[in-house]
Amino acid sequence: MRQFGLIAGAAAVALVAAGGITYAVAEDGGGSGTSVPAADSADAGFARDMAVHHQQAVEMSYIVRDRTKDTDVRRLAYDIAQTQANQRGMLLGWLDLWGLPKVSADAPMTWMGMGDMASGKDGSLMPGMATNTEMKKLGKLNGKQAEVFYLQLMTDHHKGGIHMAEGCVAKCSVDVEKRLAQGMVDAQRSEIQLMGDMLKERGAKARS
Repeated sequence: MRQFGLIAGAAAVALVAAGGITYAVAEDGGGSGTSVPAADSADAGFARDMAVHHQQAVEMSYIVRDRTKDTDVRRLAYDIAQTQANQRGMLLGWLDLWGLPKVSADAPMTWMGMGDMASGKDGSLMPGMATNTEMKKLGKLNGKQAEVFYLQLMTDHHKGGIHMAEGCVAKCSVDVEKRLAQGMVDAQRSEIQLMGDMLKERGAKARS
């Protein structure tokens, strides 16, 4: 039996907990005793970059929901889209509350010391992100082919997201943001395992 309910439930708890103290973030850096983060801080950088990273996951998930009738893949895609859209809203909301820009002149992941290495070719702005060509390909596939390609793309996407979230856990100073990042790590690791099983059922495997 799929563990969609468990994963979605854990994500919902994290969202409610984080949302419940959103305004505390604006008042006091998340209750950590620090001031509001600076524009070039890890806290702000993670919020900006993960919002972009999440947006692509949402887009991929809605694409595949229209390309397959498989209940398991559609349910997973819906769960990922809803969870990451909600988290993206919180990240952007915190930037608003901190009075910080949602777009930076710095290269993506500069806050992790990876600004020169993060951006790839063909629209892949950060590790794990699909290229423009891959997004177009996903939109043209149907059925099992769409399912496999989505699961492979999302596995790569989650691996990149986990790397970023672990960076925030290590470098961010806002307590609630660190907790959200750790929640992302835990949930996405579980989903990677689930997607690996789903790929195996379809005679495929992750790309890396």
